[in-house]
Amino acid sequence: MWALYRRDVLLSVRAGGGALVGLLFFLSVVAVVPFGVGPDLALLARIGPAMVWIAVLLSTLIGLDRMFRAERDDGSLDILKMRDEPLVLIVLVKCLAHWTGYVLPLVILSPAMGLLMNIDPAGLGAAFVTLFVGSPAITFIGAAGAAIAVSLPRGGLLVPILILPLSIPVLIFGVGASYAVTSDIDPFLPPFLLLTAITLFFAVVGPVAAAVALRQADD
Repeated sequence: MWALYRRDVLLSVRAGGGALVGLLFFLSVVAVVPFGVGPDLALLARIGPAMVWIAVLLSTLIGLDRMFRAERDDGSLDILKMRDEPLVLIVLVKCLAHWTGYVLPLVILSPAMGLLMNIDPAGLGAAFVTLFVGSPAITFIGAAGAAIAVSLPRGGLLVPILILPLSIPVLIFGVGASYAVTSDIDPFLPPFLLLTAITLFFAVVGPVAAAVALRQADD
């Protein structure tokens, strides 16, 4: 399992792996927003956590269709299915590798990009913590979408359509917890705990659904 995890992480960060494209897209989206909003720093600070979360969500979608497609194209997906380890465990390892290679750099960079949105230090910390806890849920949801689309022609276009509706609760509670820190009106803990629960829920459901979809793709 460690060899599979290490291989997927290395493939994601090498030239053409897609992680750099997602990172540049994230930087572009966050950098463009201040030009569209204008010099209203209070408005930037108010919408900043939501914009950082949306930018991470959209950037994550870029690499999700690659999760199983490369293995399907070169035939190694069939080898993975025949391994002694449960396919669910293999999918879970691939999800963790995808999150490490594609999403974790976005999370690490999010406080720096939050400075462009005039987010205060407490808000920067909240955005980082909520993204660190909530972004794996997007990857787990995306694994199911990528597994459904892997056998379809032009299935990569279908992945965002499948993932975005299911990602809405993650976005709501992630942004809600970030706002709670900056507003001092709403409590931080309830939306943060719900965000954690959503991540744990999809950590179980996502790999199982992806494994079932990959098995069904054989039929």
